[in-house]
Amino acid sequence: MTGAFVLAIDPLRPPQGLERAVYAIGNFDGLHLGHQAVVKRALALAKERDAPTALLTFEPHPADFFAGRSVAFRLTPQAIKASLCERMGLSGLVVLTFDAKLATKTAEEFVAEVLVARLNVGAVVVGWDFHFGKGRAGNPAFLAAASARYLFEVEIIDKVEEGEAEAARVVSSTAIRRALEQGDVRAAARGLGRPYAVCGRVVAGQRLGRTLGVPTANITLEPTNRLAHGVYAVRARVDGLWRPGVASFGVRPTVDNGAPLLEVHLLDFDGELYGREIEVEFIDRIRDEHKFDSLPALAKEMMRDMDRARSILALAP
Repeated sequence: MTGAFVLAIDPLRPPQGLERAVYAIGNFDGLHLGHQAVVKRALALAKERDAPTALLTFEPHPADFFAGRSVAFRLTPQAIKASLCERMGLSGLVVLTFDAKLATKTAEEFVAEVLVARLNVGAVVVGWDFHFGKGRAGNPAFLAAASARYLFEVEIIDKVEEGEAEAARVVSSTAIRRALEQGDVRAAARGLGRPYAVCGRVVAGQRLGRTLGVPTANITLEPTNRLAHGVYAVRARVDGLWRPGVASFGVRPTVDNGAPLLEVHLLDFDGELYGREIEVEFIDRIRDEHKFDSLPALAKEMMRDMDRARSILALAP
C-alpha cells in the first residue's frame, strides 16, 4: 500500500493510514542489519496482506528512563530513524513515550491496551531477543501465545550474523557502539548496513575555521555520544543533496580544550549553514585529534586532511 508517510506520537487510536498495519516492534536503536531483517519481513508480510506497515518504537530509550538521566549512546536519533523508515518503504513510524505508566504495564496489558486497543495491529514482527512489559516478562513466545487470543499474527526473526564462518558475529547495537568508541566507523557501517550518521542544527562558533581558510558548520552532539575524537571523511546532506566533507569531533586542544563539538567543512561549498539542520555520515577515520604547536601548523594539517578526505570519498560507494 502507498500513501503519505505517517509519524504518530502516542496515538490513542490507530493512526489514519495505519489501520490493521503490520508492525515491526522494538527499540531499533541503530536500525542495524538485525533490525532491518525484522523490517524487511514486516514489509513482505504487509505486501502479502495488502496492508500498511509501520515501526513501533519508544522514546526516551528505556535505559535513560530507568537511570533517570541520559545515559544511552544513541545510534539513531528519531529524525534519522523516521527518514530511514520512509526510505525503506514503511508506511509510518509510531513512537510511544517510555514513562512510568508504560514501564509498569504487564506484558498482557501491553498487548491488550497498546497493540490491540490503541493500534489494532493486524500482525507483529519481532526479533528473537525481543522483551517487553514490566520486568521484561514478555518475550516472543508470550507474544505468539497472546496473538492467538487477540486474533493477530506474529512472526519471530532469528538473530542476524555479520561476516562468514568463524568470523561471523551477531549484529548488535552494543558491538556498533564499541566500534564507534574506537573510531572504527567502517566497522560500525558494516553492522548498520550504512554509514553511521548524526544530525543537528548548526550553531555559532568562534569562526576560527573561516580565519584559517577552512570554514566549518558546528554541531553540538548529545553529551552521551561517545564517538572517538578525531578527524573523519564525511558526507553531509544539505537541502536534500549529499556533499563531501571533512569533520573534526573533539575538544580542539590547539585552541581551547572546550566541550566536544563536531566541526564539519564541506568541500567546494560556499554557502551559509548557520541555524540549519544537517545530517552527517561518517565514511572513514583520517587521524586522531592532536594538539599542534601553532595555528598555522593546525591549518597546514587541515589542508592535508581535506586532501585525504577527497581521496577516501572518491573511492567510497
